[in-house]
Amino acid sequence: MSPFSAEDGCPAWSAVVQLEQGQSFRWGIRADSRERQDSWGIVTEVPDPLSASQYRTFRANHDHQVERYYLTHCRRLGANKRYVKGKSKPRIEFACRAPHAADVQLVIGEPASGYITPTGTGVQASYSMIRDEEGIWRTAQTDPVFARFSDWDHKPYMYRIVRDDGSVVFRSDMFARCQIGSGRKDPASPEPGEPPWDGTRFDLKGTKSCSVAIDPERVTELLDEGVFPETRWLDNADFWKDEFDPARPVPASFNDLVIYELHVEGLGFGKKKPGTSEEAPGTFEDAIAFLDHLVVLGINAVELLPPMEAEAFSWGYGTSHHFATEYAGGGRDQLKHFIRACHQRGIAVIFDVVYNHWVEDAERSPDLYDSIRDDRNFHYWHEGRDEDWPTGAHGRHNGGYIQNGSSGRLPNLREEGMRKLFTSSACMWLTEFHVDGFRVDLTQAFHRDNVLEGNGQSLPVANQFGIKFLREWVRTVRFIKPSVMLVAEDHSDWPAIIQPQETGGIGFDAIWWAQWYHNLIGDSQSNLDSARLLHVAGQGSDLPLAMDRLGDKIAQTAKRVVYHESHDQAGNATYSENGVNLASARTIQVAVNNVLVDETRFWAEARTRAVAGLSLLTPGVPMFFMGEEVGAQEPYRYHDWIHHREDLLAMRQGGGARLFAYYQDVIGLRHAQPALRSAEVMIVHSHNANRVLAYRTWQGDEDFLVALTLNNGGFPDGYVFAHPAIADGLWREVLNSDDARFGGSGMINSAPLQASDSRINPRLPANAIIVLQRETDR
Repeated sequence: MSPFSAEDGCPAWSAVVQLEQGQSFRWGIRADSRERQDSWGIVTEVPDPLSASQYRTFRANHDHQVERYYLTHCRRLGANKRYVKGKSKPRIEFACRAPHAADVQLVIGEPASGYITPTGTGVQASYSMIRDEEGIWRTAQTDPVFARFSDWDHKPYMYRIVRDDGSVVFRSDMFARCQIGSGRKDPASPEPGEPPWDGTRFDLKGTKSCSVAIDPERVTELLDEGVFPETRWLDNADFWKDEFDPARPVPASFNDLVIYELHVEGLGFGKKKPGTSEEAPGTFEDAIAFLDHLVVLGINAVELLPPMEAEAFSWGYGTSHHFATEYAGGGRDQLKHFIRACHQRGIAVIFDVVYNHWVEDAERSPDLYDSIRDDRNFHYWHEGRDEDWPTGAHGRHNGGYIQNGSSGRLPNLREEGMRKLFTSSACMWLTEFHVDGFRVDLTQAFHRDNVLEGNGQSLPVANQFGIKFLREWVRTVRFIKPSVMLVAEDHSDWPAIIQPQETGGIGFDAIWWAQWYHNLIGDSQSNLDSARLLHVAGQGSDLPLAMDRLGDKIAQTAKRVVYHESHDQAGNATYSENGVNLASARTIQVAVNNVLVDETRFWAEARTRAVAGLSLLTPGVPMFFMGEEVGAQEPYRYHDWIHHREDLLAMRQGGGARLFAYYQDVIGLRHAQPALRSAEVMIVHSHNANRVLAYRTWQGDEDFLVALTLNNGGFPDGYVFAHPAIADGLWREVLNSDDARFGGSGMINSAPLQASDSRINPRLPANAIIVLQRETDR
């Protein structure tokens, strides 16, 4: 094939082939890249839900017939540059999919408000669009008003859509790279008792605001210039040229990560909206200022709660626009500055992405985009016709939609275009933002849990298309960036999730593993099959703990992300126990049954150090939620987190200093000793009544013994570990969570310990973890 530059400015390849008319053909391509040779270039699968085949089909009907395949739709839909032969500057084209619309117009808003009302107030100008055979509407190529992209840069816009019943609605662009609103108000549906919208984009929900035309080849020179649109810009190459520091390389292996789960808007403690007492969310500027804290801590990866445009002042899991950055957090250019700052410090960046449902309040984004009928609501999967289901609330025929255990309805994954929307957005984050990896939210919602909303009937075909989507998504992002790190939040124990696609799997690197949390901490559900060690220990009794259950899980942590706290469990989960409704809490609260006072703090910190240490020293990839390293204690719930932010940097200098020092030491030890993250592990002792668990972990000549106890008395005279796997010789203590430096009682093993006849007898403090390293002759 011959290379050429496509009209969107991207590299493309073409070939002219003579074929017999009237015949049908399959076709595909093979491609070489810098990372891979002879790769199959068609990442999209055929429409058959049971087939994973990847090829395109067509019938040769006439001379000069053109067949195209788009690897992604990043620059096919939305507001994009178009290059015309003979002209050095690109024009602009707006394109949106609205297959059921009777008419579509591009309408322009004004920047100060960023809003067009449902009746059209705020429209500054309108332009006709032309429909093609695929139901995509585009602005006219020959209209001189679109001749220069620069004339449209940072202009707010929407689509005025005449739906199939004649009703007129205004819809944002599902491929928009920016939504202008950065507030929390919907002028058309104000919250009871809420002050009225102030008429500015700063007070307006991004999900309800205008979209904005953006030049993806430029980045703001300054983090915050203080004006919109900005005036000082850098080309991409200039912006990213100093992205990496050879002295602090970004980790290349997923197994080397220590992940810090970060909610950017949860930073900015004490910030207020200018001129008001209303609390303001943190921004990427706050996150950049926070990075040196993470460097000192030893973190080499941050996992961002979804930074895409979503429900106002939320965690971001109700995404409305998968190509746009949440403007309340600072917007797309600040995000690029943040990622560059991370990479300069040797920190990888992982995004949470949510494809299993849309934003709950989706009017103006995907819901009923171009039709009043639910069975034509093409962004969502709907089974049957409206007439097949009874009329529900607001006259909707809701029964045909699909629920999947998430907090919304399943997107319409039957359609290649919908699957392509999600895969394209991920590719945009990889190429335009230099993201290192993704964590995909609740993947069993795709492959297992799809049921009809109307009657709860399982829908296998939806699960089959969900599997197809996961394969396509993984395949596409790996085609773009083979080194991308991919994690699935999956609670199904389906082994295919982390099996290679070459052997029939999906191809993720690892699973975000809740079972570890439920066994180690266990305060987010009353599951009798889980050990729930900290939850039970925190109640203060000396009853036996199910150490053996946790021991069974340690060897299973390989290829899993393990955590002792996550956003889900930091206050958000509720459950019933002994007839009482309870809520999860931060680790330091669980450690003393939510009675954290001066008299219990010693116990709370000791138990917290013990369980955090174990989580950081398993074969799995460790992760923890922001604030754990300084003893954050406020519940972090999805609906009121902004009122429970804590000053983490001040805590590090104050009451959280000793815990921070402990986290530093544990993380540093993990980084320094590959054997402490090795998949070679063996349980050498488990005693439920004594509340003691120990395992050996090794790699090559390096040999470690890790022992955890949640016993309230400890064993000052020593605790005997006897097992054939314990090698004779001298062992020295390299970590003891009871060290006085960390706020412990100081019961350490200062002298080397002699192991004889596969027995060793270290002092074991109460509620602690110790690590012993075997001395070698090297």
